[in-house]
Amino acid sequence: MTLTEIQNALRAKVREDAKAHFDIDLPQVATEIPPKTELGDLAFPVAFELAKLVKQATGEKQNPRAIAEQLKAELEQFDFVDRIEIAGPGYMNVFYNRSKFFVENLDADPIPNNGSSDGSKVCVEHTSVNPNKAAHVGHLRNSVLGDTFQRILKANGKRVEVQNYIDNTGVQVADVVVGFVHLEDRDLESIKNLDADLAVQGKTFDYYCWDLYTKVGQEYQRNEELKAKRAEVLHELEEGNNAIAELADYVATRNVECILNTMERFEIRYDLLPRESEILHLHFWDNAFEQMKKLGVVHLEAEGKHAGCWVMPFEEHSGTDEHESDKILVRSNGTVTYTGKDIAYQMWKLGILGLDFHYKPFHTNQDGSTTWITSADESEAANNVPSFGHGSTIYNVIDSRQSYPQDIVRKGVAAIDPEKGETASVHLSYEMVALSPSAAEELGFELFGEDRSRPFIEMSGRKGLGVKVDDLLDRLESNALAEVESRHPDTSAEKKIHTAHQLAVGALRYFLLKFTRTTIIVFDFKEALSFEGETGCFCQYSAVRANSIFRKLEERGESFEAIISTLKSSDPEAIFTGTGGDDIWEMSMLAARLQETLRQAESQNEPAILAKYAFNLAKAFNLFYHNFKIIPEPEAVKRAVLVATADRVRRSLTAALATMGIEVPERM
Repeated sequence: MTLTEIQNALRAKVREDAKAHFDIDLPQVATEIPPKTELGDLAFPVAFELAKLVKQATGEKQNPRAIAEQLKAELEQFDFVDRIEIAGPGYMNVFYNRSKFFVENLDADPIPNNGSSDGSKVCVEHTSVNPNKAAHVGHLRNSVLGDTFQRILKANGKRVEVQNYIDNTGVQVADVVVGFVHLEDRDLESIKNLDADLAVQGKTFDYYCWDLYTKVGQEYQRNEELKAKRAEVLHELEEGNNAIAELADYVATRNVECILNTMERFEIRYDLLPRESEILHLHFWDNAFEQMKKLGVVHLEAEGKHAGCWVMPFEEHSGTDEHESDKILVRSNGTVTYTGKDIAYQMWKLGILGLDFHYKPFHTNQDGSTTWITSADESEAANNVPSFGHGSTIYNVIDSRQSYPQDIVRKGVAAIDPEKGETASVHLSYEMVALSPSAAEELGFELFGEDRSRPFIEMSGRKGLGVKVDDLLDRLESNALAEVESRHPDTSAEKKIHTAHQLAVGALRYFLLKFTRTTIIVFDFKEALSFEGETGCFCQYSAVRANSIFRKLEERGESFEAIISTLKSSDPEAIFTGTGGDDIWEMSMLAARLQETLRQAESQNEPAILAKYAFNLAKAFNLFYHNFKIIPEPEAVKRAVLVATADRVRRSLTAALATMGIEVPERM
């Protein structure tokens, strides 16, 4: 039995006994992991809860320690339990049968394929970069969080669809179009020629748009006439079927292709790219709006500053100006707000809209999978299209500044379909990635006065202030390559480059994952590029070190299977009760906790829990490696236990890193 199965069995028995002996229904049974193995492997504080519930139900006062003693006798009947000790006023500390657990789990998968999926689909939307320029490291935090979370869901048995929403009719795309048309006097053919020329020069379209977008933002500050062109362009984008809309579609599509190529470098991929233009042209909003009016979810304001607007009223923040605009779904001029369009989109995700997109293949990923894109043109629709949408739960990875609009969307969808309820839509919010003052200066931005003393500088695409993802990864790869070349000069150039890429991706992904979602990350080149301390590189190094044990065994002509067969014909109990036994057991138990860590990361919507586990496992293994001479160990059973423990660590650490999108190099 795995640790998770053992814990579930013990919880079920506690619930059964609570009902049988005290007539109390316990919907949940809390457990804790003791801080030291010597104190037990699992702790139940349930006796305190039962004492309280019994008194509420009968008025009878029960001693928690007496309750614990009664439960203890029945829990000790499980053959995987060695003993239970009652601590303090009523804690039950469970000690597992070490040798039985160890031997039975020698070949256990660190992430068991337990078939836990009930067949329902979970949708995860992440990245959703405005397709007007290159992605910066702030966007990458969104992508890495979303990609890691969907990997966590899959590891826990969920069926997942990954979406990347493309706002191809928004103001940011309009601004770049203003730049091309009104600053550079280009038409569609000219832009296509420019794109081809950039490719010949080894440059990319999204980088060109980055600079153009910055230039437009600067021109807006001094040219009101140019700024007025934005509204005209926006109108034509929303209307569609005109020259400006066609030009904008090319610009947005090319930027999406560039962004997908950037994310592919991190093995971040998508199943579907839903586009805002289709939400408009296929009348998703019209359909949603009619449903909302019939249900009385929205009303038309007759007076006041929002007169003529369709509004979704909620008590929260009522009477304040801060969030009033987020409750407006249709402005007085008839245009639909982001919140309104998002409600229609969420309804489609949950399968309650009654309409669907047309679909066509857009991009073939390096692993051979296909990324699809939506279309409004039925003639473009492909055959054999996968079933998209219809998620039972949808996760939206969007920064914390959008928390209130997301709350309005969630409440709006719940008002339309109470059966789905507010829990069907989950906002995975996160704080921004800012620049340290030194990083901003390193990028060439001149800081004055207060800026120098600020703890961080906010990135701004409009000002061109930010670290482009591709630039950062190139820089990381260059640094890593220099390190690899110094350590392994005789390795082939191809292997050196591949290892440098693995280290660079590991460093960056781990850096963005180790902070909790509610933490503002202050990006600093020195910290991000560090290969020491709590870093992806340290975790990779520990896995490489574990793998080296088995490479050395192979070089000595020793078979791993032959070594551990010793354990199947002998009892290793003496190893766990002897000198160093607690340390070996603690190492083995930590390696066995990956599955419960993944469940915890999902339940708390927090990938940082997995990152912290990987680091702690790597750190513990380095100490274990230092304290125990595994290969030279002369005693056969102890050597087998040490080798099996190292094997469990390397498999759990490799699986944890893979779930974070981090590969383990062959050598470091």
